[in-house]
Order: sequence, then structure tokens, then C-alpha cells
Amino acid sequence: MNPNRLNLNLSFSLEGIPVQAVNMTCERFLRTIPSHSHGSGSYEIHYIPTGYGKLTADGHIFDIGPNTLFVTGPHVEHAQAPRPQEPMLEYCVYLKIKENARRKEDAPVMDSFTATPFWFGADTQGVHGLMHQLAAELERRPIGYLDQARLLLSQLLIYIVRNYQSARPGHTVPAQSSLTDLTSVIIEEYFLYEYRNLSLEELAKRLGRSPRQTQRLLLEYYGKSYQQKKAEAKMSAAALLLADKSKNMASISEELGYSSPEHFSAAFRGYYGTTPREYRKGL
Repeated sequence: MNPNRLNLNLSFSLEGIPVQAVNMTCERFLRTIPSHSHGSGSYEIHYIPTGYGKLTADGHIFDIGPNTLFVTGPHVEHAQAPRPQEPMLEYCVYLKIKENARRKEDAPVMDSFTATPFWFGADTQGVHGLMHQLAAELERRPIGYLDQARLLLSQLLIYIVRNYQSARPGHTVPAQSSLTDLTSVIIEEYFLYEYRNLSLEELAKRLGRSPRQTQRLLLEYYGKSYQQKKAEAKMSAAALLLADKSKNMASISEELGYSSPEHFSAAFRGYYGTTPREYRKGL
């Protein structure tokens, strides 16, 4: 099914720390999600109640199955690929947490959550029920749904941290300069979902900036030029598509926006130093 994207833009606080819930999605994954990361203060909570796939995060590969929970925090590179015969259903909540927020009380839950940039495991706390109820509140909008959504989001963070208690710490990643919530979402989702037809002019238009300003923004925030980000998005998607051996080179090149398999092969070889066919043989 197509992604059911619920734009929240909902603020709440837990232990005196302000949190912005940017959006929530519920999606049956029939496509690959290329490698990407989110900016400072950004966290995605992923829960898979059914289906199978693979997650690549910080150079490690994880098998996704029913009742998988994983959290990807700031600057954690991650990619997802479904199992075509049994694609996964995923709930995903995207949060922004203000860094160095002033507090008047201890914050054990929020400190634990923000100190764990990446976590992967099986849920033991009942996250599925929370996600399902949250999605229902946001879709139906009964009386009091905003207050109920804030309560559910706070409870979700508590459940996440309770899952952490019996697990090893996740990967640590360096902090970098932050963008506004809306700007980072626009940039990250553009490269993530529209890698077939990327355009600097279109991205600049969405950001309300000039192409030159957009180039400077990408260099400052990601340390990469637009062309580097474009190649990274296409080649990350290419690597995931090649793992599905039911897809031929013509269909992969078309899905990535190349005019021919030959042009795709040349771009792939220039990026990875090997041809797509050789890369696939090594999988």
C-alpha cells in the first residue's frame, strides 16, 4: 500500500524536555529505502508488526521480522529492503528533540533515549498496541485526540527506554550542526524518496532558497555537495535493488532514472569500482 503519512507537528514534553512529533507513517514496504541519515536532534522509532526484510545501519546488517523494534538517531546511516514475498508493515514516528534543553528536574527517560543513537531488538513492552492506538487517534480525530496523542507519545518513549534497559548500548555518533525541523525533513525525504528524478533546482524551490544557497547548506550540514548527495542516494538505492535478484539490469536502471543499463553500469562502476553484475555476484 502507499505510505499513510500523518503530519503531526505536535509538541509535548517529557520530564521537562520539549519534543516535537513531526510525522507518523504506516506503510507496507514494497520498495527499498536507500541509505540515509537524519540531523541533530532527530530520531525515528520504527516498529514492524508483520513481514520481513533487512536493515543496514552503520555498516551492520540486521534481519527484520515480526515484532522488530529499532530506533535510528542523529547521523545514523540506515537503509531498508523488504523481502518481496513477505513485505513488512512498518509504523514509524519521527521526533525532533531540542538539544541542550534547559530542565528543572532529573530526566532519566529522556537522558537514556537521547544517549542511544541506535537500538535494534524485539519489543517486550507492548509498542505495537501503542502505535496502533496512536495511528487510530490521528486518523479518526475523536474529541480530545491531541491530548491523547501527547500521552501516547510520552508513553511510547517510556516503553522504548524500558526496552533499552536489558540491551547493550547502541552505536554512538558525533553531533553536528542542526537545521530547522522543516528544512531537515525536506532535504532528507527528497533524497530518500525521489532519487529517480533528483534536481538541485527543485530542491532549492522546496527549501525557498537559491540553488547556490542550497549547495552551501548541504556542504555546511552534511559535508557533501549536491552532486555527492545525489550520487549517494542513487547508488545506495542501486545496492539494495541489486540484492533483489528477480530484478534485471534494465528495470533497475529505469527505476533509478538512468536512460540505459549502460549509463547505470558506468555510474555504478565509477562509484563502487566494480560493475553491477560483479557486485551482484558477490552478494
